[in-house]
Amino acid sequence: MTASTRQRSYTIKEAAALTGLPASTLRYYESIGVISPISRGASSKHRVYDEDDLDQLTRIACLAATGLSVSDMRQYVANSRLGPEAAADQIALLTAQDARLRKEAEHLALRQQYVRLKIDYWQAIDADDEDKAGLVAQRAEKLADALKQTKRP
Repeated sequence: MTASTRQRSYTIKEAAALTGLPASTLRYYESIGVISPISRGASSKHRVYDEDDLDQLTRIACLAATGLSVSDMRQYVANSRLGPEAAADQIALLTAQDARLRKEAEHLALRQQYVRLKIDYWQAIDADDEDKAGLVAQRAEKLADALKQTKRP
């Protein structure tokens, strides 16, 4: 292999910086099978990442950023290795995550609405508009009750 065809290699510190995943997470993901085993240096036995490893880690970092559980990430990777025959399982896994994210977004929107009502309330107080402050406070109370009833994701 010539120098021009040789892939660049990366230390765990470099891989962590490039993927945004801490080195401890890279080791953990490897130990539990979320990512494929990483090559080791011949003499140092330290992990040596290549471009393919970084691509794999970037995909995993994206899944982690969606809030996908480690267990689901492991299943996703295992399904990916099966190819088209696992498509239905991948769809089910991702559809479930989409539903969790949708619920989380709805809850976040309610919390954001509550904050906006509190801003309106304090603006009314600042403007010495007691009538508006009272109305906004009532709306905020109703929304607070709705938030209590909503289960957090």
